[in-house]
Amino acid sequence: MEQSKALTALQALANEDRLALVRQLMPAGEQGLAAGEIGRALGLAASRLSFHLAQLEQAGLVRSRKVARNVFYSVDAAGLGGTIAFLLNDCCMEHPEVVACCRRKNDLPPRVHVKGRADGDQAQGAPGIVKT
Repeated sequence: MEQSKALTALQALANEDRLALVRQLMPAGEQGLAAGEIGRALGLAASRLSFHLAQLEQAGLVRSRKVARNVFYSVDAAGLGGTIAFLLNDCCMEHPEVVACCRRKNDLPPRVHVKGRADGDQAQGAPGIVKT
């Protein structure tokens, strides 16, 4: 993903209402939700909802499709995944501590401490590590 596209997506996500929109749409999968249903669930007026959905769509994070008189919105998984991958791979260079934070709590590897580092800091694959 190009940096400019990633920045647009991150900027779109850096808003409480738009982040709530993505969270609302994620469980709905590819079927998505009708705009009216989204607005009611989040308590957003139609004009405000339309503005936020347009921002997310322009950023490549949300898709829309028209069915009869309704517009359905769903998360663009490739767009969202590309944004996360940009942060993880391009910016963070797959740093083990960052990658470990991205796993579900139950999937986390054993804590690893580096000798000489402050307690609570983690590292993997580096010399001088001690598993706990």
